[in-house]
Amino acid sequence: MEESLDFTPKFDEKGLIPCVATCDKTGDVLMFAFMNEEALNKTIETGEAHYWSRSRQSLWHKGATSGHIQKVTEMRTDCDQDCIWIKVETNEGACHTGRKSCFYRKIQGNLNVKMEFIDEKKLFNPDDVYKG
Repeated sequence: MEESLDFTPKFDEKGLIPCVATCDKTGDVLMFAFMNEEALNKTIETGEAHYWSRSRQSLWHKGATSGHIQKVTEMRTDCDQDCIWIKVETNEGACHTGRKSCFYRKIQGNLNVKMEFIDEKKLFNPDDVYKG
């Protein structure tokens, strides 16, 4: 499998595969989500990121509500094909909090773990974007 050029994604027992999205220009990690087979197929078919929302139990076209579409510029899979990595072009933030990345806090310490904001700047107001 590691040397094959056949795309055979390995979904878990719930029918999901993890996906990491990074910015195609900076390489920054934007977000982590899951895809089911339908989301993966839609992503390949449309060139725009689709995920599976575990909380809503539904297909999720990233940016359909916010307008922050993720245009896929490259898609990869790992050696055993149980994880997807997509590089995306996006016009704004990826996080529903309004930030560029969902990874906006840094964890520090060993015995006394503390977190600090490394990106407090919001690119948009989530209350305006996600009404209702």
